[in-house]
Amino acid sequence: MRPSDPSTHVTRLAEKQRHEREALDQLLDSSRVCHVGVVIDGAPVVFPTAFARDGDVLLIHGSTGSPWMRRVAEGAPISVAVTALDGVVVARSAFESSLHYRSAMLFGAAERVPADGQVAALDRLTDALIPGRTAEVRPSTRRELAATLVLALPIERWSLKVSDGWPDDEPDDVDGPAWAGVVPLRETAGEPLPAPDLRDGIAAPASVQRLGALSTAGVSRSTTPSGAPPTPAAGRGRAGTPASPA
Repeated sequence: MRPSDPSTHVTRLAEKQRHEREALDQLLDSSRVCHVGVVIDGAPVVFPTAFARDGDVLLIHGSTGSPWMRRVAEGAPISVAVTALDGVVVARSAFESSLHYRSAMLFGAAERVPADGQVAALDRLTDALIPGRTAEVRPSTRRELAATLVLALPIERWSLKVSDGWPDDEPDDVDGPAWAGVVPLRETAGEPLPAPDLRDGIAAPASVQRLGALSTAGVSRSTTPSGAPPTPAAGRGRAGTPASPA
């Protein structure tokens, strides 16, 4: 690691750091949007974009006319943040109330996917957002491919932080009248809405029909808090929010 590279070691609430690659993959595979941070003209900027994991790389794509995509394609160092919100921790005080979350940050430099791998990478991105969709639509045209930039970030330097515990209240608050617990949150899909110009007789395809089941089964993991209710301890504070390794 170069001296200028960001650290992947969590210092704030370090006990929430996870080192299992399987846990990182689970978060990446159940998320659709990431935030890419890069320095452009001396100023830090952050861009939300769709992404997909393909083995040991993270794929993002955009227009060849996008200034930030071109900057990343040049090899500029980037950070990528992915966060899933799994629940609200309702403590007996506002200070101890927090969130259940899984939050990852990845660091490195992305490379442009070569032309002979572009179609496969775009298919992976499409099927990550709408599983099975590539088999239902026409292939991309040469013009569309020429207008699209696909980048791959190696999944090598990363940090994962998970908050999934119970409220950690002071003894006096535990003895008080306030309710405490966890409210699980889950992403769900609504009823598909047909486009106004959809021709009569065209039903929602299998990929669209499956989205509802996938959103409830795959996007959010179980939000049951881990472990027994905490024992009051010194040096406490807010349970933390999705953040960088700090």
